[in-house]
Amino acid sequence: MGLAPLRVEAVRRGRRPLRVVLSEEQRSELRRRVRAATSIQRDVFRARIILTCEEGESAEDISERCGAHPSTVDRWRRRFLALGLAGLCDRPRPGHKPKYGPIIRLEVIALACEPVALRDGRTRRTIEDLRQEVVRCGIAQDMSWSTIQRILSNGDLPHKVRGWVHSPDPLFREKVTEITDLYLHPPPGSVVLSIDEKTGMQALERRFPDRPARPGHPARREFEYIRHGTQSLFCSFEVHRGRVIEQCGPTRTGADLRRFMARIAREYPNQIIHVIWDNLNIHYNGRERRWIHFNRRHHHRFIFHYTPKHASWVNQVELFFSILERECLRGGSFQSEGDLKKTVLAFIAYWNRERARPFRWTFSGYPLQSGLPLKAAS
Repeated sequence: MGLAPLRVEAVRRGRRPLRVVLSEEQRSELRRRVRAATSIQRDVFRARIILTCEEGESAEDISERCGAHPSTVDRWRRRFLALGLAGLCDRPRPGHKPKYGPIIRLEVIALACEPVALRDGRTRRTIEDLRQEVVRCGIAQDMSWSTIQRILSNGDLPHKVRGWVHSPDPLFREKVTEITDLYLHPPPGSVVLSIDEKTGMQALERRFPDRPARPGHPARREFEYIRHGTQSLFCSFEVHRGRVIEQCGPTRTGADLRRFMARIAREYPNQIIHVIWDNLNIHYNGRERRWIHFNRRHHHRFIFHYTPKHASWVNQVELFFSILERECLRGGSFQSEGDLKKTVLAFIAYWNRERARPFRWTFSGYPLQSGLPLKAAS
């Protein structure tokens, strides 16, 4: 009779693992961190360790389940038991204190933003000028050029300039409200057209061909060009459909505009036409009372709305001009005025065929007053 084989089982020795007991609030917060798609991965990792520790397993067992080293599990468990949820945050990193505190840094930025008339024809400070002024004003006993440059870079001031146009029109609110009301609530049986001119489109031919982009290197364009003249574009953008009507030629005169508007009348023979345009001189009647006579010939179907002064951005056709500039003109090389005209007309035909749509135009200057009675625009 043989003896049964001896069965040996490995027994883990050592102290019992520290037990983690979570309150309902702690458990809920840890689970939220694990589930949230926006949680930082290190927070998810630490929260998963503590939730697993509640089951009372050893650091070795938890490390296998969480993919962490046992010492890592033990460290976060001890920190949680000592400090709670706050113990799962990173401790402050070691390092020396900054040489210049926040008050000095703010004083440097404030000094850089002050308008100063400099001598010798200069209109703005250099960083060296600012460094000397910081010492002269007693903001700091000494400060290096690189420190000032770093303070200004972190503060994003004052070397960047953003353009801004103020509208002095006293009826700004009334005019913008009237135009936005047309965008939101077009009168039945009418069409709303945004009309403007894009002048001075230059037929520039690049003297040497562009070099295409390649990995690690941007495209390159030779700065020399040959000028072949200019073209002017009259453009109508139908606000609620996105359709564009154009007229391209060498000049932009009152006669050119009347010819273009006659075409608009033919394109919309049976509708009231609301025209939104800016304050260009040929948009007004002038001595010959051009638009009064024009409107009379077309049975008073045209209603003209003027944007506020210095606020042509209210006119949606400017958005189309931006697209035309980026996708058609900016990267082109045109051998003649005719080549430029042909390219522009081809792009507009493509737009009407493939991409015509209303713009999602917004205005956040003030709450729209489209439901209130409107004053007549001047």
